[in-house]
Order: sequence, then C-alpha cells, then structure tokens
Amino acid sequence: MSDQTHYPELISPQHVAALRALADRLAVTDIVWALTGSMSFALQGVAVPAHDIDVQTDAAGAYRIATLFPNEVLRPVGFSGTERIRSHFGVLTLSGVIVELMGGVQKRLPDRDWEPVVDVRTHRCFVQFADLSIPVLALAYEEHAYRMLGRIERADLLRRHLAHQDGSGTTDDQRATFPSSSDC
Repeated sequence: MSDQTHYPELISPQHVAALRALADRLAVTDIVWALTGSMSFALQGVAVPAHDIDVQTDAAGAYRIATLFPNEVLRPVGFSGTERIRSHFGVLTLSGVIVELMGGVQKRLPDRDWEPVVDVRTHRCFVQFADLSIPVLALAYEEHAYRMLGRIERADLLRRHLAHQDGSGTTDDQRATFPSSSDC
C-alpha cells in the first residue's frame, strides 16, 4: 500500500462520506472491487475533481453491492452496453453522491470482438485516504483502458501524470507492463 499525494480540495466532504460508507460496507464482504474514473484519479494524485464514484467489480459483485444498499439504489443493476463497452451496470446514491456500479466490464477490441471480462484483482492497488485503504485501478491500466475506449484526452492526461510521477518521462507504451496489484 502506498500513501499518495492527494488533492483534498478536489474531493468534497460528501465524497469522503460516500467513500467511507462504501468501503466500510464492502470491507466485511469478499467482493473484489476497485474505484475507477475521477475519484480514483484524484486519490492517486491526478489533478482532476472527483465527480461521481465509479466502482468496478465482477458481474456478481455489482449485484451484491446493490443488495448492500437497497434504499440507495437509483438504477437497479442490469446488463447494459454501448458500441465500445458493456457491463452489468447500476447506480446508487450515497451521501448525495452518485455511485456507478460496473460489473464484468468488457471493452470492444479493434477487431470488433469483445475482450475477456476485466479481472479487477489483477489491475488494482490500494491507496490510503481518510484513514481508509481504498482499492483503485492502477493508472497505467486506466491509461490503456481509456485509450481503448477512444477517450484519448483522458488517456493522455494519465500518461503525462505517470511520466511526471516516475520522473523518467517514459510512457506506459515504452514500459509495456502494468503495475502489479501491490504498486500504485
């Protein structure tokens, strides 16, 4: 686990309360999960404001998380997709913050086939924040995933952050590996 440099001004007290509720409830389960998106990026030191909280897990995990928060479900979990991504998707609200659940995520490959379901366990690491140990998807993996989704501006932001973070100026394509689950 690493203690990251955070941008607390980019994470509201409501986001902290929602994150605490989520982490506390999931800590007593065997659900494998990790944050993705803006909240994950802010927790890992990327200067972006946290908007909602995006949780990635496997398909069963998405449904199980929703059952842990029955009074907070805005959109029940169900299979959903677009041209580029599909998952078991649902929406909660915790402390006034939107929490999106994505289970069994698959992204479309260049050959138009779907990649295997993402195994969150192989791409997650942990950050310490507000006395919590929060699983997040590693930024190197996220940069690759955003590029696959055609979200080049966000992927480039993550690439620049990673190059600045390690001080080498080396990009992930040059490293050609993702961090293990213990690295962030």
